[in-house]
Amino acid sequence: MPTTTKSRRKTITAPNGEDDAAPRMVQMAIPPPAFCTATFHITGTAPLVICRFSEEAKQAIQATASDPARGSKKKKKVVKPEEVFKAARYYHRDGWEGFHAAAIRNAMISACRLVNFKMTLAKLSVFVEPDGYDKNEPQIPLVQIHGAKPVLQTDHVRNKNSGQFSVAHRAAYHGWSADVKLRWDSDQFGIIDVLHLLMRAGAQVGIGCGRPDSKESAGMGWGLFSVAEPKK
Repeated sequence: MPTTTKSRRKTITAPNGEDDAAPRMVQMAIPPPAFCTATFHITGTAPLVICRFSEEAKQAIQATASDPARGSKKKKKVVKPEEVFKAARYYHRDGWEGFHAAAIRNAMISACRLVNFKMTLAKLSVFVEPDGYDKNEPQIPLVQIHGAKPVLQTDHVRNKNSGQFSVAHRAAYHGWSADVKLRWDSDQFGIIDVLHLLMRAGAQVGIGCGRPDSKESAGMGWGLFSVAEPKK
């Protein structure tokens, strides 16, 4: 169980400027940061569906930005589901797959609305320690997915720009789990607060595509999880 630093206000002796022989007492109102860490085991109670922004899509956006006329005249490419499925996932250089670590942090920050805690404070107080980084985009932190192999999931979706239906090929993990290492400011949260906030994130917010807290819709009920007691 992590320990919490309880040193708050301190009084120090400082020179008096004109007369160093007569020091004055200065009270410190700002304590140093005191962070705690713990690892929480989460287990998926619904499929985790992932669809990362592919390199091909990035190149298409770059091409359109460089030559807008090219973007309006581009030919439709034949979609190969297996290629899209492979490109939708996050890979570590050691071979394991994961999800974006920011998903957990974002879910916990969003869950603060349920308990009337300031989201702006949570942004400065809760962090996820990644298990590693994506091999192709090393700036992306990852949490390793355990106990599940991805399967190709094909869904009919509505294009938010045109309103027309299209097909989306994504990676789905059934029966998944993960060990999430969290670091938090102990001046804002205790370990029970963090546990309960993570539980709310798992039961009410979710991560990945189709989560209840999706910005695009009410979600599909995907990406939910339960939380076990923190590991020592």
